[in-house]
Amino acid sequence: MTLLDVRSAAGQVFVLQVVVVVLLVTAAVAAVVLEARFESRQEAGRQSVTAAQVLANSPGIVEALESPDPSAVLQPRAEAARVNTGIDFIVVMDTTGTRITHPDPDRIGKKFIGTIDEALEGRTTVESARGPVGPGQQADVIQAVVPVFDADNQVIGLVSAGLTVQSVADLVERQLPLIFGAGVVGLALATAGTWLVARRLARQTHGLGPVEMTRMYEHHNAVLHAVREGVLITTAEGRVLLANDEARRLLDLPKDTERRHVDELGLDRAMTRLLASGEPATDEVHQAGDRLLAVNIRPTAPYGGPAGSVVTLRDTTELAAVTGRAEVAWERLTLLYEAGGRVGTTLDVARTAEELAEVAVPRFADVVTVELLEPVARGEEPGGTRSMRRTAISGGARERDALYPLGELITFVSTTPQARALRSGRAVIEADLRTAQGWQQQAPERARRVLESGVHSLLTVPLRARGVVLGLADFWRSGRAPAFEQDDLFFAEELAARAAVAIDNARRFTREHTMAVTLQRSLLPRGVPDQDALEVAWRYLPAEAGVGGDWFDVIPLSGARVALVVGDVVGHGLHAAATMGRLRTAVHNFSTLDLPVDDLLGRLDDLVTRIDDEESDAVGGARDHEVESVTGATCLYAIYDSVTGRCTVARAGHPGPAVVLPDGTVVHPRVPASLPLGLGGHPFETAELHLPEGSQLVLYSDGVVENRERDIGAGIERLEHVLAGEPGRAPEDTCQAVIDAMLPEHPSDDIALLVAGTRLLSPSRVAEWEVPPDPAAVARVRGECGEQLRAWGLEEIGFVTELILSELITNAIRYGAPPIRVRLLHNRSLICEVSDGSSTSPHLRRAKTTDEGGRGLFLVAQFAMRWGTRYIPGGKVIWTEQALRGTADTTPRELSDEALLDQFDDDSF
Repeated sequence: MTLLDVRSAAGQVFVLQVVVVVLLVTAAVAAVVLEARFESRQEAGRQSVTAAQVLANSPGIVEALESPDPSAVLQPRAEAARVNTGIDFIVVMDTTGTRITHPDPDRIGKKFIGTIDEALEGRTTVESARGPVGPGQQADVIQAVVPVFDADNQVIGLVSAGLTVQSVADLVERQLPLIFGAGVVGLALATAGTWLVARRLARQTHGLGPVEMTRMYEHHNAVLHAVREGVLITTAEGRVLLANDEARRLLDLPKDTERRHVDELGLDRAMTRLLASGEPATDEVHQAGDRLLAVNIRPTAPYGGPAGSVVTLRDTTELAAVTGRAEVAWERLTLLYEAGGRVGTTLDVARTAEELAEVAVPRFADVVTVELLEPVARGEEPGGTRSMRRTAISGGARERDALYPLGELITFVSTTPQARALRSGRAVIEADLRTAQGWQQQAPERARRVLESGVHSLLTVPLRARGVVLGLADFWRSGRAPAFEQDDLFFAEELAARAAVAIDNARRFTREHTMAVTLQRSLLPRGVPDQDALEVAWRYLPAEAGVGGDWFDVIPLSGARVALVVGDVVGHGLHAAATMGRLRTAVHNFSTLDLPVDDLLGRLDDLVTRIDDEESDAVGGARDHEVESVTGATCLYAIYDSVTGRCTVARAGHPGPAVVLPDGTVVHPRVPASLPLGLGGHPFETAELHLPEGSQLVLYSDGVVENRERDIGAGIERLEHVLAGEPGRAPEDTCQAVIDAMLPEHPSDDIALLVAGTRLLSPSRVAEWEVPPDPAAVARVRGECGEQLRAWGLEEIGFVTELILSELITNAIRYGAPPIRVRLLHNRSLICEVSDGSSTSPHLRRAKTTDEGGRGLFLVAQFAMRWGTRYIPGGKVIWTEQALRGTADTTPRELSDEALLDQFDDDSF
């Protein structure tokens, strides 16, 4: 061992002698290698040149190179020459360096690796290279390249021969054993001499001198007592041989610890048993007084010396505390991260408050309650009231029963922690509710029940967002859970701040959604008007994410006809709802003109185009806000005539209607598709449908048949399956069946559904006359109309009706064109229609006292509830409506007898 210790004199001498021997051996080997390598390379070059010259000057090689297949002739000769000369390879190639022969036949035809330029000039070259020497072999070689001359002394080929470097090194290997043998002998002599010297020194100094021994003792003593780990060395019998200062402090050992048995040190039973056992231990934690010690035990036997154990002790009390705090902090960070993903998943105020309560139980509190200001819970701006409604509660059933129930309206008194938190805007801790007095003044009996349920600590935090208090979050702990501390306050405030932002977002969404829904419902029809042509049922459901632009309408028209409308403005929000209201108003206004369906859609298309143009101009001047376009609005407009049972339909980019026949069969009429409104310049085509009485016309927006989970084709098929129910189903039942089957769980688009059951006006309530263009025919037709009114039991309005018909027929004869027809419809009201072939529309005017005419339409307007003109193919129809009973309904109050007679003074006759 002394020889291996370089710090000893013997070791240093031994190392010096080894270095000398190694240097001598290395120098000898290097000289032999260099000399042998030089001579071997010279000899290898001569052998390679000789072998190449022999083959290059051999008889017939020129003819072989010039033959059609030189490889077939020269490959056997080259291999025979290689074997006979002991050369590693002989290669014949042409003047381009392409191999003709090679020991590896796969290399024939490939380029030679080496220099051939000098050989092509007629000179022999010798060089070192690395290349293939046999099948699958690569090696470093010394090769010669010799030219092959023809009869004209021209180079027609090349021959290369070479030896591998390994073959050259064989010459050196034969001389190495002698050199290494001499080195080994020298090293053995040096070792023996050094060992003899070291043995003599060891006997005299025991391996160390006085200085080294003193220094070793000082260093060992300093390290032993300076380290912050306790060290004990015990014998195999359990007696203490050594204890450093840290071990005495950690175990509170007496001064005379050395040589005493561990049983006599006054340690606890578990520690005594561990130290006395002598068994290896790794970081076993044991209690020693108020400390937690990590104990490690290792035997001393493997490292020399008598059998025993080395015990190290490390105080982990502070580490355990720090570790515990780190674990708590990590749990809090994890909880905050989870809260970011779990709180605010919906834009619903109550659900967001519930998510806050759920995420904190049980990892932060045993019970969590959330109270929101009453306006906040409704989606309004907070302020004006201190009353709060308990919106969410989560935790154990016993504690929850003791607290205010869900939905309770609470006004906290000024002494409660909640009121103090609201005033200060900061969280308030009541570490021990059993000794706190202020919170019990809110409701003493309920406070007693809360304490009996086990709740003992409260942390209340204001929910603040954008500088405004929205409510409170109360965290309660019960049972054995520790009381809230200052560290809990910061975490609770951070959690509440994140939840408050989510609640405020939900509140603002609720407010805007409510405003949009209110606006939209104010623009939608609140019911269907009274009419006898159709039995109508409808459903409108806004999208979950916000209102849209879907609408429907039922508009009574003249002549016992009804217009049905379903439309959709693409988009959501206030803009879509407002645009829908504008379009619905426009449809109403156009309908009062009794326009054909295609003409009405054309005018509506022009209106949308103008709106888009106006808003596009507004976009050019707007900088602080964006103006949306309404392009994309769709509409389906249908007019049903209860006299004929015909329905005229046209659509602009809207889904077509479905018809349920009286026998329950569902058909989809072919209504020509047109572009959506606002694209402009495209005609709208119509379709004429004949609907038997008892049929149902189903109009709907695309939200009924299309959503995120279902395309429109599958939706129409499902709708057809739902409509194909039992015959005779009421429109209200059909509406409900469609909604139950087609409504998605979370609708992303508005749904507008209109189901109209058809009715026909009985032929017995329809009377028609053909009127010749002769003024004398007026009296006859008037008389026949009077008889028909008496047959219907309408004698009370007979005189007024005859007056109205007389004026209308006279105007048609005088100013119109044949054919002239009169039709009476006995419906909810009495409808008188006079049609002629002229397209000239009459105008109501107030005649002067000197005018001979101009009072007819004035009288008609005064005695009829409504009157108007509509155009039909080939002419026009002037119509009036009258109440069926009573003169009070038919004589306007503002038109007295004197005013009526004033229209006819003496000069007029």
